[in-house]
Amino acid sequence: MANALRVLVVEDSLTVRRRLIEVLATDPEVVVVGEAGDGHRAVELCLKLHPDVITMDMMMPTMTGLAATEQIMAHRPTPILIVSSSTNRGELFQMYQALAAGAVDVLEKPRGDDSDGAWEIRFLSTLKLVARIRVITHLRGRLGTASRAPTPVPFAGPPRPFTLTAIGASTGGPAAIVEVLRALPADFALPVLLVLHIGAPFGTSFADWLDGQVGLQVRFALDGQPLDGPPGRVLMAPPERHLTLQGGRLRLHAGPERHSCRPSVDVLYDSIAHETGASVAACLLTGMGRDGAAGLLAIRQAGGLTIAQDEATSVVYGMPREAALLGAAERVLPLGQIGPALAGLAGLRSRSRPT
Repeated sequence: MANALRVLVVEDSLTVRRRLIEVLATDPEVVVVGEAGDGHRAVELCLKLHPDVITMDMMMPTMTGLAATEQIMAHRPTPILIVSSSTNRGELFQMYQALAAGAVDVLEKPRGDDSDGAWEIRFLSTLKLVARIRVITHLRGRLGTASRAPTPVPFAGPPRPFTLTAIGASTGGPAAIVEVLRALPADFALPVLLVLHIGAPFGTSFADWLDGQVGLQVRFALDGQPLDGPPGRVLMAPPERHLTLQGGRLRLHAGPERHSCRPSVDVLYDSIAHETGASVAACLLTGMGRDGAAGLLAIRQAGGLTIAQDEATSVVYGMPREAALLGAAERVLPLGQIGPALAGLAGLRSRSRPT
């Protein structure tokens, strides 16, 4: 088929690799152009075959999936779907590094008890979505050791007292979040609430990984935790739990998904708009779908400051685009300007904080 999606399958287990190839062969719109059992071979085949999309295992001999992802994104950027069964902390950290290095999304490997065809449908649909993502050259050195925070950039206009910052992201979010948070000083006065679409089991150690990438203290939020606390804190929604702000305390619950997401950015932003909308600065970063757009609008209507990432720097201009179309974003900024802009708000911190 002339316009078939050209896939490179990278997996060190021959059994799993055969399974992936068999599933791909069931779709007439897909053709497997190559297969590799280690990262070194994956890089070679990517440079030679120019596939449209790559399925990438993480733990492989000779060269890991992380190293292969870094090489591919630096020399021949290609959409990468991580297909992994890794659940231990060290392997999850490598997966987060790969996402920060430019891999688009992650999907669990098929299990032996998959018999209803649901995994196969999810695999094919996710792969096709990933293949449509525009990827750019991504030199891993940009996300090496944390560097000195950029100079804060104050917002023009009348000053406002701020008590809270909130960030929401999805596809492409790990790298974007790292860049934004690295621009904030270690003693950033405003607490930061964070929602990233990354489900269990893959999201279980993300807060720990992010804590090691930025100068702030990053932790998963706890139910009933007070918002007030020491400076330099990022509190993140755990996998499969919505995060809300109620009466100055954080609340977690396993309510219905919003836009097929739990945690949902909209759920958090709606609660913030009701609780302390006029004193919050909220951002919506790269991501597929429309989660967060309506919540960002609610915050803006409540008097808060709202920022959406621009199209040129978004891996997926989905969530920020929906926000822009709704008129939810007071500012639409390139990714590199969002962190410094937030850093400039610290001097406008309100003397009173929610309790």
